[in-house]
Amino acid sequence: MDEKILYESLREKIEVLGVARPEIELVASIPEQRLWLFANGKSYKHYSMSSSKRSPSCRENSLGTPWGLHEVCGKIGGDTPEGMVFKGRQPTGQRYWEYPDEEQAKNLITSRILRLRGLEQGLNAGGSCDTFDRYIYIHGTNHEEDIGKPASSGCLQLTNADVIELFDLVPENSPVLILKD
Repeated sequence: MDEKILYESLREKIEVLGVARPEIELVASIPEQRLWLFANGKSYKHYSMSSSKRSPSCRENSLGTPWGLHEVCGKIGGDTPEGMVFKGRQPTGQRYWEYPDEEQAKNLITSRILRLRGLEQGLNAGGSCDTFDRYIYIHGTNHEEDIGKPASSGCLQLTNADVIELFDLVPENSPVLILKD
């Protein structure tokens, strides 16, 4: 997808919702399995990502990736080593390769968490569609071989190195537009 079109979609949504113009903005494309970082209105970097194995959905218990405008409302794990596993948003003290094989077979939350909050009431905010209440994040994974294809249970997953880099670049309150088509 053309980066200029992506950015225009983001700007339109931000203006409609009256969100303050930020320095850093993110756009995630579910069809392309890519996440773009814009800095001061210019494309800065893009990352391969994985969204949900299921169809996009904003409904609770759907395990689908929600779409629409979100913001980064929390940053967790900035002082932990790469590969650290998080459970309940707390570091476990072990990296994913230190877990038994049966645990490693699961899709673990690793390295960093950028927690998302939906900004569109009735779409991804409030009631049974609330992204924050669904615990939707941008995070690392112990299954980096699946990055670039749908593989998550609703979150946006990056490689551990990429999520650490993104974590350091993105301030809280940065907008994240997730496109479903």
